[in-house]
Amino acid sequence: MKDVYTYKIGENLYLNLTNRCSNRCTFCVRDESAEYEGYPLWLKGGEPTAEQVIAEIGDAKQYKEIVFCGYGEPTYRLEEMLRIAEYVHACGGKTRLNTNGHGNAINGRNIAPELKGAIDLVNVSLNAPDKARYEALCRPLKEKVSFDEMIAFARALKAEGVPCRFSVVDCIGAVQVEECRGIAEKEEIPLYVREMITA
Repeated sequence: MKDVYTYKIGENLYLNLTNRCSNRCTFCVRDESAEYEGYPLWLKGGEPTAEQVIAEIGDAKQYKEIVFCGYGEPTYRLEEMLRIAEYVHACGGKTRLNTNGHGNAINGRNIAPELKGAIDLVNVSLNAPDKARYEALCRPLKEKVSFDEMIAFARALKAEGVPCRFSVVDCIGAVQVEECRGIAEKEEIPLYVREMITA
């Protein structure tokens, strides 16, 4: 079976660039199934090149958004992501990045300046109101890529003028959602509450 690099849901096209991730979130759909919405998203033949993905996108304007979000953390493929984003914008399309916020730690530098103008909206997964609950829920693989790093990444995006928002999954409960809303308000970054995805 051919690896799935792009998959359409609704009016958006999602890009599956990697299966690597710096978290092991307890609510992640990839731990429940090898498929999502009928698409097998585990890559068996290796990670795609930017050119392979671009070939599958075609006319980017036919989609509401081109979203970097698959069965892994897209910022592991920063160079490819930026190349694809350049193509999407050249076609007149819009881009969004769904990220766990560990991009700076993963790449060893502040990548916010590189995302400016390339990504139209960055969705940063907040998911918990403090470090202890974040680590229990998201189970980061390394101490450095954790709650504080994610908050710092969102601040870097805001400082650089990159449109961004926090997101939380509703499975954490109403109380924690409101605590997260307080963090978002303090940081002056919008909060998006999304339903938990199930296989």
